[in-house]
Amino acid sequence: MKINASLLQRLPKVELHCHLDGSLRIPTIIDLANHDKINIPTSNPDQLSRLLTIGKKRGSLEEYIKRFDITLSVMQTPQALERTSYELIEDVSKENVRYIEVRYSPILHTERGMTISDSVDAVRAGLKRGEKDFGVKSGIIVCGIRNISSEASLKLADLTVRYKNKGVVGFDLAGAEENYPAKDHREAFYMILNNNINATIHAGEAFGPSSIHQAIHHCGAHRIGHGTRLKEDRDLMNYVNDHRITLEVCLTSNWQTRSIRSLKFHPLKFYYDQGIRVTLNTDNRLMSGTNLTNEYLLAHKLFGFKLHDFREMIIMAIKSAFIPYNVRKEIIREIANELEQDFGLMPEFVNRKHNN
Repeated sequence: MKINASLLQRLPKVELHCHLDGSLRIPTIIDLANHDKINIPTSNPDQLSRLLTIGKKRGSLEEYIKRFDITLSVMQTPQALERTSYELIEDVSKENVRYIEVRYSPILHTERGMTISDSVDAVRAGLKRGEKDFGVKSGIIVCGIRNISSEASLKLADLTVRYKNKGVVGFDLAGAEENYPAKDHREAFYMILNNNINATIHAGEAFGPSSIHQAIHHCGAHRIGHGTRLKEDRDLMNYVNDHRITLEVCLTSNWQTRSIRSLKFHPLKFYYDQGIRVTLNTDNRLMSGTNLTNEYLLAHKLFGFKLHDFREMIIMAIKSAFIPYNVRKEIIREIANELEQDFGLMPEFVNRKHNN
């Protein structure tokens, strides 16, 4: 079976690292700006796309993040958040994503008077409507922001606790990594862990493995967003592997933010061969100009991943999802059956070293 974009698009997939404010449609940004009388740099779709999409214009993580000022400006009402959440589900359904965790920071959506609770209600409504119309299951991850304040993170952690089992499935720490250590936000993560909620943290993307160490040992992260520089500390890498801490890999984004010199030097294949739990993700569909199908195609072209490898990554992703065990088990059963019936991928062909 020849691996190409069409085949990979049909493959049932799972995404664990997708930012809502980085995954808007260009026409929606323009429409929302017109409706809410928001000034954006241009209303020309092609010009706005060139402005927001990185393409081959590599830069620092901070330069990458700067583009979010535009998308966030049009996401300041419940109606806008519900619409963009719904449209994201519609978009991912077209490439057979079966489960997605959508992350965003409610505190960044309060400029026009919306409360952080209202924002969660809006996103939850959009995702729920999307599931009803397109059959894609989802969960919300609330993001604290490293470079805002630890007090804000604590407030968002409290919000996460209040919405536990009500659409919110986890807590994250995002934003500029260098000079903003995760350990400064450990009080927020203490609240999260003390309330039996899952945590993931952006780490090892724009800073070294010490950032990953802090995320795990100071904040109790169950997953690591990116983790590109983990390989620089082999002892920590072994710990991550032994404890089945999942890495949320975003190939295109990692190249665009200079986390790696070149895509061919990305450690994804190295991590996979070590038996580390790795998953493929988009990070920001708009800014990175990508989708999940493209990330799978990149992994195939760059590192020679085959369909049985992708089966393994997909199963690892749903095993690592922040949803109840029985729900994960049911999704695994559905995906495994589809992979067997439609793609001939039987469990016995899978390398067993990743099965835990």
